[in-house]
Amino acid sequence: MDNVKVADDYKDRLFRMIFNDKEKLLELYNAMNRSDYTDASELQVVTLENAIYLSMKNDVAYVLHDELFLYEQQSTKNANMPLRCLFYASDTYSVLVKDKNIYGSKMLPLPSPTFVVFYNGKQKMDEEAELRLSDAFVKKQEIPNLEVIVKVKNINMGNSRELFEKCRPMRDYMIFVDKVRRYSQEQPLEDAVERTIRECMEEDVMADFLKRNRAEVVKMCLYEYDEEKQREFDREEGREEGREEGRQELLEEQIRANVKKGYSKEMIADFLGVDLKTIEAVIAGLVEVKG
Repeated sequence: MDNVKVADDYKDRLFRMIFNDKEKLLELYNAMNRSDYTDASELQVVTLENAIYLSMKNDVAYVLHDELFLYEQQSTKNANMPLRCLFYASDTYSVLVKDKNIYGSKMLPLPSPTFVVFYNGKQKMDEEAELRLSDAFVKKQEIPNLEVIVKVKNINMGNSRELFEKCRPMRDYMIFVDKVRRYSQEQPLEDAVERTIRECMEEDVMADFLKRNRAEVVKMCLYEYDEEKQREFDREEGREEGREEGRQELLEEQIRANVKKGYSKEMIADFLGVDLKTIEAVIAGLVEVKG
């Protein structure tokens, strides 16, 4: 197991598992909004299981008191989160009004959106930041006709102390992530995960959750992928920023490598951040070569 790396993907799924629980989600809402609501049944969870764009899923989405909240956990910096949130919100609104007459003269009421990214990657980042869709516009407008604002909170240990004090599930989640990250640097991943689970249960950190979901948590943490090749791809992409053809060849190489490993098109799309059409085109080329 020495060569197995911790997949950033496991943190996304663990985050969803924890905060798809309405009680824990309400606790997070109260911590983020300095409120003290107690009735979790008022939450309407609207998390997208399979968004149209890139077949991506969003982590947690819910409606409460005429507001729509979309929460994402991210382990890498992503300047395109406002664009992704725009797609998520569009799909969510489509679901919310699917039985309404959008062509009628009466305006349909919509919950006001709030977008938050919880960042727990290894790159340094301020405790709080803000991303705007308008920053991506080629032609700047004094008052953008379309805007999406995404709040980014650094939840690595040592940050967001107030959030951790008010939301124990978030604090426990990051204690778990931090332990796995540290222990996997000094011992095989499987041992690091088992050690983390054992210590967390002894320290009453997500103890009940881990008792119920231990096998699934272990499986998520041991998800294997070739991290070194991805790092090489990222470095090469940065060096070759002005050479589109070179980047395309490198991307196709990454797609072919992941296809050979047996990963699904959706998984490759999420992993590499490309659309399904690009992946299908590369796969079609592989079939032609074999033919």
